[in-house]
Amino acid sequence: MIDEKDWELFKQKFKNKASIDLNDYKPAQMQRRINNLMSRYGAQTYVDFFNLLDKDAKLYKEFIDYMTINVTEFFRTPEKFAELETKVLPELLAKNPRLNIWSAGCSVGAEPYSLAMILKDMTPNVKHRILATDLDIEMLGKAKSGVYTNTEFKNISTNRASKYFKQVNNTYIIDEDIRSRIEFKQHNLLLDKFETGFDLILCRNVVIYFTEEAKDGLYRRFLSALKPGGVMFVGGTEAILNFRDIGFVSYLPFFYRKPL
Repeated sequence: MIDEKDWELFKQKFKNKASIDLNDYKPAQMQRRINNLMSRYGAQTYVDFFNLLDKDAKLYKEFIDYMTINVTEFFRTPEKFAELETKVLPELLAKNPRLNIWSAGCSVGAEPYSLAMILKDMTPNVKHRILATDLDIEMLGKAKSGVYTNTEFKNISTNRASKYFKQVNNTYIIDEDIRSRIEFKQHNLLLDKFETGFDLILCRNVVIYFTEEAKDGLYRRFLSALKPGGVMFVGGTEAILNFRDIGFVSYLPFFYRKPL
């Protein structure tokens, strides 16, 4: 049985420390994840656990990593990236030869680098702007380094693997030119201001633990950040069921458009 006072105090203390509001996350899933760590470290209450986090930088980092669920790979859901490459991007490029793109919640950078490879193949002489943001500063550090494992690498075609990567032992290092095409930045989706004027926004497999209210507010802000005719691309389990209420129009499954 959850002690509500203990839980509320933990959320308040954690928000003050991390600038992350756990009220925006589904409580059952979040409590289950936190309870697993609490039992591992012998904390009896949420406040006890916060005190451990507050004193132990290593545990605090582990908790932030655990919360932000950094699971990613290149061309995640390859059939959707195929639609992006063959339909969505050609239509956007027909209207604007230099695109402004945001990969929100980019984790270790596999998603924005996937985009950069596609766009270099499509428009070799154009450097589009690709902004890639994440809350987790350590994940951004890994993204900037451009070094990946077999697991993250699995959906890359032989052609792109030979063109854009160098294999060193069991790791794959991304091409310097591809790396130079991404602008990485720390950003809290639920707290920080959004830039505007994007042709395409990707926010995939990020909002799965957010409450419906938090998701609704987030998608409304994404809509405002898009240019008229711009496209929002979400994850395979994250269809926006109330997209019409928010102001999007249907485009393709898991792609939504801002009306012109």
